[in-house]
Amino acid sequence: MIGSELIAQESIQSIYVGVEFEMPKVKETSFPDLKKSIVEFGAVGDGLTKNSDAFKTAIEEVARLGGGKVIVPRGIWLTGPITLLSNINLHLEDGALIIFSEDKDDYPLVETSFEGLNTVRCISPINAYKVENIAITGKGTIDGSGDAWRFVKRGKMTESQWNNLVKSGGIVEGSNWFPSQSFLDGYNASSSFNVPDITDLKELEKMKDFLRPVMISIRESKRVLLDGPTFQNSPAWNIHPLMSEDVIIRNLNVRNPWYSQNGDGLDLESCKNVLIYNNTFDVGDDAICIKSGKDKDGRDRAIPTENVIIKNNIVYHGHGGVTVGSEMSSGVKNVHVSNCTFIGTDIGLRFKSTRGRGGVVENIWISNVDMIGIPTEAIGFNMFYTGNSPIIEEDQSEEDEAREEKKMPVTEETPIFRNISMKNIHVTNSETAAFFMGLPEMKLENVRLENAVLEAKKGITAIDAAGLELINVRVLGTDEVPLTIYNSQGVTVSGFEFEKNGKPAIRILGNSDQIELDRADFSSPDQISKGNDLPASAVKLK
Repeated sequence: MIGSELIAQESIQSIYVGVEFEMPKVKETSFPDLKKSIVEFGAVGDGLTKNSDAFKTAIEEVARLGGGKVIVPRGIWLTGPITLLSNINLHLEDGALIIFSEDKDDYPLVETSFEGLNTVRCISPINAYKVENIAITGKGTIDGSGDAWRFVKRGKMTESQWNNLVKSGGIVEGSNWFPSQSFLDGYNASSSFNVPDITDLKELEKMKDFLRPVMISIRESKRVLLDGPTFQNSPAWNIHPLMSEDVIIRNLNVRNPWYSQNGDGLDLESCKNVLIYNNTFDVGDDAICIKSGKDKDGRDRAIPTENVIIKNNIVYHGHGGVTVGSEMSSGVKNVHVSNCTFIGTDIGLRFKSTRGRGGVVENIWISNVDMIGIPTEAIGFNMFYTGNSPIIEEDQSEEDEAREEKKMPVTEETPIFRNISMKNIHVTNSETAAFFMGLPEMKLENVRLENAVLEAKKGITAIDAAGLELINVRVLGTDEVPLTIYNSQGVTVSGFEFEKNGKPAIRILGNSDQIELDRADFSSPDQISKGNDLPASAVKLK
């Protein structure tokens, strides 16, 4: 692994080095010298006194005076929601802990977007809307009291954790625990994950507990800095910049319990000109996730996420280390990811979408990523997210014909993933080296994996890919076929290394064509297995 060579902190000066696209310099925040402590406005840091009014008054006064720092000193500061105004730096000193109230009455319903859909949710514990030049800085901790909001799946807890949770109250239905009847009513009224189908405000008030907020919501704002604090225990997603630009997220410790449902670390949605570096994530869902809206709501928004640099981040638990999708209906383009380490993340590099999304994901450059102990795919592309993916058999003729018949027409609802480069990827002690899957009607296009060492129980599989390049890739440790290509065209494999295990090195199936292999890699005919209906001309040795 090369992570030890890359551990040095990135700086604002070095962050743009090596970026493959024209990246505008992110406009930075700047604040007057004014400082006001929340204590001056009556705040009491005993963890018992609710300080909502003190935070509100302090922020409004500093904003009235032209901006500056609102200081949160050492102590435990219980509060309701905090609304940031322009030119405010909420600064948490060492030992400061902001903990948000568990009283749902403190969180009125507001119109917003969640999981890419226009909807109504409870107001976020920290929120900002159409402001400019804001920051949250310092070495303190912000706790969203998420356990008061979330439902829990039994399979995500130990037996003793589950038993203690059930004893605390709430409602058990099947293998899920719900904090209240209000939450359960909302859960049953939703066919789209966490967004209810109903829109009537009176009915939504009855299921308010279900409408749990993201912890940090920054919407339609400019010049945003998050630098230093720990953000933990969020009701839903942890940090959610939405339709904002010139955003810097650095030096954060982002945490959620592993059992936290929808406990993402960072969801960057429809944002432009963003730096994400020197952060650590240990969360309950995707860690660093790039989004841009879901289905028609996302396409109507028409604001892609673009010009993003992600460097020198460490991810421990999370469903994905760096993820694109599945809500990407406004598109994602110009993203650089480098010098990141994933330790036990469910999936490493994760790309996901499904029919109905639409949107174009393109121009993604990923390099110098180390992974260890990935329990599923180290690299995963899944265009059938929440759908039925194909099953590959040795004789695929009937399945291929059925699959061709299931092709959908290409429309604005068809997601497109193309022009994605990954190089210098190192994976050890993991389950699956890589899984590339497009759609029959829209292939996963022009993906390049170069200079990779992938130690995994299962090798590489490519389904419905076009223009896939595997250059100088080593697959180690698998007792299965190292490389399977199915229904793919224009695939180039060169410098491919593998450990012999008595099985073919490569298996080519379905309606695959224009498969170009390096003769030096596959010198023996028995290393290449071809499907029964595959013409001899489909594979070329050079």
